[in-house]
Amino acid sequence: MATTEENRQFTVFQAAFIGLGAMVGAGIFALLGAAGEIAGAAVWLSFLLAGGIAILHGYSFAKLGAKYPSAGGMLEYMARGFGEGHVTAVTAWLVYAANAIVTAMVAVTFGSYASAVVAGQDQTWAKVFSCLLVVAMTALNVAGSTAVARVQSVIVKVVISILVVFAVVTMVNMEPSLLAPSGYPGVREIVSSVALTFFAFLGFGVITFTAKDLPEPSRQLPRAMFLALGIATAVYVAVALGVFGTLTVDQVIASGGTALAEAAKPTLGQFGYVLMVITALFSTTGAVNSGLYPSIGLAGYLASTGQFPPVFGRFVGRRRASAGLLIMAGATLLMVVFFNLNSIASLGSAVALLVFSAVTFAHFRVRRETGASLIVLVVAVVCTLGTFVVFCVTTLAEEPVTALTLVGIILLSVVVDLLWKRTLRSRGASPGAAR
Repeated sequence: MATTEENRQFTVFQAAFIGLGAMVGAGIFALLGAAGEIAGAAVWLSFLLAGGIAILHGYSFAKLGAKYPSAGGMLEYMARGFGEGHVTAVTAWLVYAANAIVTAMVAVTFGSYASAVVAGQDQTWAKVFSCLLVVAMTALNVAGSTAVARVQSVIVKVVISILVVFAVVTMVNMEPSLLAPSGYPGVREIVSSVALTFFAFLGFGVITFTAKDLPEPSRQLPRAMFLALGIATAVYVAVALGVFGTLTVDQVIASGGTALAEAAKPTLGQFGYVLMVITALFSTTGAVNSGLYPSIGLAGYLASTGQFPPVFGRFVGRRRASAGLLIMAGATLLMVVFFNLNSIASLGSAVALLVFSAVTFAHFRVRRETGASLIVLVVAVVCTLGTFVVFCVTTLAEEPVTALTLVGIILLSVVVDLLWKRTLRSRGASPGAAR
């Protein structure tokens, strides 16, 4: 669907809120306990390092977006650097798969919280609530970008406001001795936890897909990128300091996904606990909304360039519902219902680390056009691949099922692309012919 000036209705803040909604989702609620097992009370430092890596890639993406604003987002950047061959296509399938995995994980987190409130952790009800959320957010995305932006702005404002209040209250009343550096683990453990906390920043890539809805994407996209990453990093670090300055590491680990709610109890009592549960529901709703949003532009762009089958770019019901969005929603629902997402929770992070590295590698080939700093791009790739290596050594080595699933997703992306390209050749067509 062609982009018109009438469609370009996002402001910088609304574009940033799309990214914030995708970032400040299940990550901050579910990660603290798992990260605490590795980094102890130094989790705040882990978030700071992960935010630094995300900002490095945010710089790369912002430079690319300013030069090549497109509904295809980061996949447009890949095409600029590597052309529209197998590398770009395989990356596209990986992005699509990672987005579905992360969105499903967030939906499951919403279902767990909603079920705890209504049905006492009943797993059947948890799946029902998860599916209802996916359906509702799909309907919102069908309504259009303006509706998505308005709802997302409200959700993010509520979530960020509550998290800021939580951080201030807990930090004012925290016990500094709980955060003493003498109790931190070694550097290796802190670096190892970065691969885990980086999951909380994965959503910033969604901002690249807002270019189609920005009046001046070359100027506004970089601003939205840095605004979202700056706010997310500050909130994550402050929340981690508040939680680990209120609870011991063992208490945080034992609390799991409710660590924020437990940390609110000493100061705010049961009201604080309920408030954080409500925040989790808002936050995960926004993350699912943001997770589904890029599928429209992404699928349409890839179908128009021949990288995806044409069905992904079609619209049904008077061209209101994108087939790419409906396919993404369907894949998300299947994973919610049939897969144990806890066992593959780190997959989204692993795939994203590879994708972000690939995009920045593509940037090297067009750096003279974007004017990006070579040093910043090199540091971004080294930090990201280093994090991925640490992730493989510390996490995948102990989770063979996750490792095999990661390899399976990569191989499946390659096979699907090869089969589709063979079909194109048999028809006498080629990727990019539609551009």
